[in-house]
Order: sequence, then structure tokens, then C-alpha cells
Amino acid sequence: MADSKAAEAIRMPANPQSAPQKVLSWIKKSENLLLVLTVFGVIFGVLLGFLCRLAKPDLYTIQMIAFPGDILMRMLKMLIIPLITSSMIAGLAQLDAKKSGKMGSRALLYYFGTTMLAAVVGIVMVVSIHPGDPSIKNTISGAGAPHAHKTVSTVDALLDLIRNMFPENIVQACFQQTESYYVEEEVATDNITDGNTTNTIRIHKLRFKDGMNVLGLIVFCIAFGIIIGQLEEKGKLMVEFFVVLNEIVMRLVFVIMWYAPFGIMCLIMGKLMEIGDLSDTLAQLGLYMLAVIAGLAIHSLGTLPLLYFIVTRKNPYVFYRGMLQAWLTALGTSSSAATLPITFRCLEEGLKIDKRVTRFVLPVGATINMDGTALYEAVAAIFIAQMNGIHLDVGQIITVSLTATAASVGAASVPSAGLITMMLVLSSVGLPLEDISLIVAVDWLLDRIRTSINVLGDGIGAGIVAHLSRFELEDDALAIEENGIEMGNVIDAYEGEKAKTPTGEAPV
Repeated sequence: MADSKAAEAIRMPANPQSAPQKVLSWIKKSENLLLVLTVFGVIFGVLLGFLCRLAKPDLYTIQMIAFPGDILMRMLKMLIIPLITSSMIAGLAQLDAKKSGKMGSRALLYYFGTTMLAAVVGIVMVVSIHPGDPSIKNTISGAGAPHAHKTVSTVDALLDLIRNMFPENIVQACFQQTESYYVEEEVATDNITDGNTTNTIRIHKLRFKDGMNVLGLIVFCIAFGIIIGQLEEKGKLMVEFFVVLNEIVMRLVFVIMWYAPFGIMCLIMGKLMEIGDLSDTLAQLGLYMLAVIAGLAIHSLGTLPLLYFIVTRKNPYVFYRGMLQAWLTALGTSSSAATLPITFRCLEEGLKIDKRVTRFVLPVGATINMDGTALYEAVAAIFIAQMNGIHLDVGQIITVSLTATAASVGAASVPSAGLITMMLVLSSVGLPLEDISLIVAVDWLLDRIRTSINVLGDGIGAGIVAHLSRFELEDDALAIEENGIEMGNVIDAYEGEKAKTPTGEAPV
């Protein structure tokens, strides 16, 4: 009898968990709990931001509410330099020059290809919706146009991009960039009939402006990492140093991530509370915002997933689910660079992308892969042309798409950088630069959305490059293992050797 009951108990399935219990068990995992908190941080930030607007707070109150968000931005930016240097050097040191060259060419092909596709999608949307109306220009105030007075030259901007790739002082590159500017000087000239006359000429000069030169740091780290890899045994100690440094930085990122939901909530609340007449702005620029957001939605939910599926034959939306934490952080911080630590963690720990790929692809992508920015600039340029009653022919539209692609590469991975590079796009087809001020009122929202699309594009790029490079990475891992130099797992090997010693102390 007892045996029959035991057999029956074995045949009976264990009590299945109810739906609420499954949800609770899923949330109890730290990475899932963090994601849920971040989602609630964004939702509460929007709701509380609109509610607090009803109280009409003064500027000081808004600053105090946004202060925790400012602390989050500072902590994330603090980690950018150690994260880029340690990740890129450690990653490239484990690849030979040939493999890293192939990986880099694949990444660049993806970056420029998807950026061009984004610009084309933006042009199609703005031409189809046609949000520009000359009456808008008469009703929206043109006050507060940032940088509209600056003389813009596309050639100068591209030359500055190349100059910043090779900084003359690597320490200075951590906080300053090179920028071209012009000064007007009067020069005396001899004239036979009128005697001495003066002519005003424009002289080109260079100066340093505040802002991290990420591109210069990346170029230096690429060269540094490749050279260390070529040193083999001589460079092993240096590689171990950067691997351990990267592990330390990632642990700091994990700590900061638990503060991120609260910081993101405060950032969104502060931004919503500081804008002026929201309803009037939406009424005037609603179609323009619709064109930008629709273009970004098509690119992020159609173009990028389709490309990922064609290359990898995997479900892109499962990949997106793993990127959700980084996407929400980008939405709150409005900075690709500040989101970079979170993106590393999502790809390496959540999606299990090879660290040698993420350490190389992500820092470069955060600097030059700006799909959302290219789309936004193409839409804004044609929108400004429509407001001024200017018809752009096919050649000019192609110029807009090419210039938007090139300008987005030079856009800094900081908030509202697209407004600055927008001047290059406008000047390429002779549109008035002062009209940038007309779209500033809604840039706070569009900047967040396009930055989040930039981050998604970086993640998809890392996934595609990892898939295309998988066989080379496997061969490289086998070669490293045969030589007994598993540099990517220095910490695990170190702990293993430590456990083997009788006293449990670190091996000498």
C-alpha cells in the first residue's frame, strides 16, 4: 500500500507555481529586479513630472528635484575614460592585428550602412508627412538659438574630426577637443589710384573647447592594444592589468546601476518641469515630432531587427529584451557615452556577447554610430526647408542624406550634440542656420528618443559583428588556451590557483 502511494506521488506532478508566484520568482533575480525598477523609474518620472508642473515650481525647486539625476550623470561619465581604455586595450590585446582588422571593417561597414539607411528613412517620412508650414515660423519664437551665430564649414568640421583622431596630448584629450574658428583682421594693401586701403580677411585658427575627445582616446587605445598583443609574453603583465581594471570598473557599474532608477526618474522629472508652454509647442510642432518619432520607430523596429535576422537568423526582439536596461538608461540620460557602462553589462552578462567584441565595437559605436542623430538631422533639415517654402530637388535631398550621415559621425555622444552638427546639414544646401532655434523647444524629448535608438544600434552592431566573427574568435580562443595564456579569464585563473595553495593565499 505504501509502495503504491509512493508510486502515485512520483507520477503526480509537483504543485505548479501560479502566475503571481512565477512573476515574483522572476523579479527576485537581481538583474530582473533592476530592470523592473528602471521601468518604474521612467514611468514615475513622467507621471510626477507632469503632476509637479501643475504646482508651477520655481527654478531652484526644479534644480533640487533634478539634482539626484545630475549625480547619476556624473557617476556614469566618471567611468567613461577608465571603461574605454581598459575594455579596448584588454580586448584588442587578445586579438591579432588581422582578426581585429576584420572585426573593425565589419563594424565600420555596419555603422555607415545603418546610418545611411536611417537618414533615408527620415527623408521618406518627412517628405511623406510634410510637417513644414510657413505659418509655423511666424508663431514660434526664435529666441534662444544655440550656436546659430557660429560660422560653419563642412570641410572644417571634417578636418577637425581627423585632427581629434590624433590628439597632440593624450591627457588633454580626456577633457578637451580641437575646434576650428575664424577671426576677421584688417590688412593694408597698396592701391595705385587710391593709395593704401584696408581689406578685411578671415583667418583660420584652432582652439581647444571643453569636452572629452573620445575619438582620440579610442584611436590611441586601438594602437596601444594591438601593440601589446604583438608583444605576447612580454606584454602579458600589462594585459592582465587592463583586464583586472576592466573588471573593477564593471563592478562599479553594477553598484551604480542600483542607483540609476532613482536618478533617471529625477532627470525626467526635472526636464519635464523646466519646459515652457508644452501644449502650444506640441500644437505647432506636433507633425514634425511625428515625422521624427515615426522614422525612429521604423528604423528601430523594422530596419535594424530585419538586418539582425538576415545576418544571424535569430529573433531580434529577444536581443532587444536583453538591451532594455541600456535603452531605458539612454532614454533618461540622453547620452550614448553615459549609457556605455550599462550597455557593456547588458551585452556581456545578459546576452553573453563575447567580451572581445563588445570591448572593441561598443566604444567605437558610441562615438561614430549615430543612426538616430542622422535620421533626426535629415528630417529637421527638410522640415526647415518646407517652413521657408524652399523646394529641394533630388540632388539636394541626396546631399542632405550624405551630409547627415557624415555629420552624425562627428556628433559628440553627449546630450543635444545633434543641434550643433545640424548646422553642417543646413549649410550644405544653403538653408538658414538661425531657424535651428525653431526646433529647440522639442529637442529635449527627441534627443532622448534618438539617443536610445543610437544605443540599440550599437547593441545590434555588436551582436552582428560577434556572429560574423564567431569562427575566428573560437580559433583564437583555442590558440590562447593551447599557449596557456587565457587572458580573458585572468581573474578566474587567479582565484583557481589561489584555491589550490594549502594556505589559500595568493600564489607567488
